Amino acid sequence: MPINFQQVYTRIKEIAEGADEKKRILEERRIQARAWLDEFGSDLDYLKYKVEAAKAVDANIRCAAPFKEPLNGFYPPPANVSEVTIIAADGSQVNPDRHAAIQFCIINVGVIGMKLSSGEAPAVTIETELLYGDDLLPNGNPLSEGMVAMRRDISERIKLDEFSQDMTGPVVNLTDGTLELWGAKGDDPQAYANFVEQYLGVLSRLHSRGVVTAGYVEKPSADLVVRLLEIASADIEQMQRLREYQPLRGVSDRWLYGERENPLLPPYHRSAVFVLQSGSEKKYKGALSLHFFYLNVGTEGHPWPVRVEIPKWVADDNKKLDILHCVLIEQCKMMGSRPYPYLLHRAHETALVRHEEKGQVEQLLALELRRIRAEVGDGSHKSSAKELKVRIHR
Repeated sequence: MPINFQQVYTRIKEIAEGADEKKRILEERRIQARAWLDEFGSDLDYLKYKVEAAKAVDANIRCAAPFKEPLNGFYPPPANVSEVTIIAADGSQVNPDRHAAIQFCIINVGVIGMKLSSGEAPAVTIETELLYGDDLLPNGNPLSEGMVAMRRDISERIKLDEFSQDMTGPVVNLTDGTLELWGAKGDDPQAYANFVEQYLGVLSRLHSRGVVTAGYVEKPSADLVVRLLEIASADIEQMQRLREYQPLRGVSDRWLYGERENPLLPPYHRSAVFVLQSGSEKKYKGALSLHFFYLNVGTEGHPWPVRVEIPKWVADDNKKLDILHCVLIEQCKMMGSRPYPYLLHRAHETALVRHEEKGQVEQLLALELRRIRAEVGDGSHKSSAKELKVRIHR
């Protein structure tokens, strides 16, 4: 049966009828956000004081905190860099399927490295992990999709660490997404804690070698800087109910820095560097504490702000910061009108597990299990019915 288009259309009409009013309210909030940015943007001591006051009310509050530069500052790309090695890692996974005849999981990580101005071909490595049996029951708990993603993320970081161990000269490590390990905390708290501890060890080793480490967040939806502006504007009473005090709701950092008609960031410029204030600061301490900046990788008339997360050892070092800034701009330019770091794109292509590859692994696993007379289950009736429907409609 098709979807009920009459119900969908009725709902679309309701959405459209309220769109004009919502647009007006959002525009007012955007104007207010720009006004507060001008009002508070240069008073870093006041902003730091307000963030500390907010933490006293809510220790887990998530927002930007000022570092060294004014909030409304912007910084041009440095001169081109050479003899820098760029390493990018990305991963993909096949999650356990309880409807399948055989329960298994695949985590595939692709790493690609390239030394600029060397004329050498990029070096590529792939690591594939097959999880089966007890591997799918860590700490006695079924491996959730969230924990598979967490395991994939930590595998990416470990491979970056291994790949860069013996390299000399400036090295830039890139991953797609946040630098902070994120999500799945409640699925298996012990496994999550173990992953974080392992990850902190990886970051410590990268720090000891001076590797420029960054997480690239494309099309970010966060309101970290906007939330800082709300906190800066709050009076004593409003500070006591910060969770409810959201006068700029709907305004995003991406709009703030990349508004099409009047972006705060000209093409290829970065914003100020911010401290990432969140509950995770209890884990990421000292040189490993998390910072970020926004970067406009778009062109004139087509801004495209992205968020770049970095550890403090990169934020503290202007040379490392400049190398990262320049590398990201040059990498994004290589992708033309759809800017994205070229090596991250290549790493994604390398790591992607295709549907036919999943089927081949499933067949090989089934054949080997049957060869040794191990038990092989049956797929669920629901799965069989879906397959039958697909064949019929072909």
